[in-house]
Amino acid sequence: MKGIEKILDQTDLRILDELSKNSRITMKELSERVHLSSPATSARVEKLEIAGIIEGYTIKVNQTKMGYFVHAMINIFTKSTHHQPYLSFLKTQEQYIINNYKISGDSCYILECKFPSNEKLDEFLVKLNEHVNYKLSIIINK
Repeated sequence: MKGIEKILDQTDLRILDELSKNSRITMKELSERVHLSSPATSARVEKLEIAGIIEGYTIKVNQTKMGYFVHAMINIFTKSTHHQPYLSFLKTQEQYIINNYKISGDSCYILECKFPSNEKLDEFLVKLNEHVNYKLSIIINK
């Protein structure tokens, strides 16, 4: 953490905190919250972007309102050291994939998925099992 502390001061950290809460905040409002002028705040945000600390601005999508009622975390256990069949399968199922994390530990990946129904989840798992073994967990509440 010492490297980051040398680059970022408390004002930079407050800017990052505010932008993480609302990336659509206006520079005027952001500057008021961090107690700087608008030009000074804009310059700091630009510095953070150039340094690669701010990589982009995103939105948060409500998956339930989009029709995806089943949220699953799936531990993936590959059947061999050749993972390409699994990764190729995922490309055909992108509408269900939120994240695929390559990890260390008991499993090889943690796959985060969304499904409109248990039936679609079941169809996905049957196809998935052609490539890997898995352990399924369903998210009940965030």
